[in-house]
Amino acid sequence: MITIITISLSILIASAFTLFFVNTREIINSWKKGLRIMAYLKPGINNDGLQDVKLAIQALDDVENLQFISKQEALSRLKAQMEHQSSLFENLTQNPLPDSIEIRMTATNESWQKIDSLAAQVEALPQIEEVEYGQQWVGRFAHIISLFRLAGYAMGTLFFMATIFIVANTIRLVIYSRREEVEIMRLVGATDNFIRIPFYFEGLIQGALGAIIGLVMLYIAYIFISSSVEKEFFPGLFRFHFLSPTLLSATLLVSMLVGWLGCFISLKQFLKQ
Repeated sequence: MITIITISLSILIASAFTLFFVNTREIINSWKKGLRIMAYLKPGINNDGLQDVKLAIQALDDVENLQFISKQEALSRLKAQMEHQSSLFENLTQNPLPDSIEIRMTATNESWQKIDSLAAQVEALPQIEEVEYGQQWVGRFAHIISLFRLAGYAMGTLFFMATIFIVANTIRLVIYSRREEVEIMRLVGATDNFIRIPFYFEGLIQGALGAIIGLVMLYIAYIFISSSVEKEFFPGLFRFHFLSPTLLSATLLVSMLVGWLGCFISLKQFLKQ
């Protein structure tokens, strides 16, 4: 029972990290699909210059489409977004906003480096004054995700090793309590491999049960937490997903491997005696 509880808690924690990374990746990919780069034009660009810069941007890789936004349209959009603060525009004598081009990237784009590269290429065009796409918080967010990923790998490795150690010691106690049974089997001519087989099956079953219990606990927590998080932070924008069948199967196999390794280590030491 201690072995099953230990495995289930380890699976719960490791799977929770995996679930976090899976949904974080989905959020990032969803955000990337709607990513827009705003390219602000230099003052005094005529129609010919505007057509040239639009053709130059459209020819770049990872550009899905683009839209010219005049300074008048930009001001109208800003007023609509700030309709509750309309008093801010009462004393506005001239439009301070520049003409701009809104660039949408292709959905196949998957790396932050491509985003930075495209923005740099657009900003290098002679008609462009400045490029904006939230680069400051994009870089920070990518850095934070990388740190979380490294922490997840480190903790996963630590839990894997700790679980094997705990399982091995627990099974060692079980084997010791059945040492008379093992000695009798040896006296009647049983080989070491014959003695190992029942314990190996027991380790595999304990690993499977630990995985099932851990995943069930994770699913219950997921049901209660995901709905409230979706409503609070992503209303109508994103839907959380549970682990895929592939990941569930991999988790089950890893858990069974942990149970088997615990038995293997304990039996190897015990049968040498």
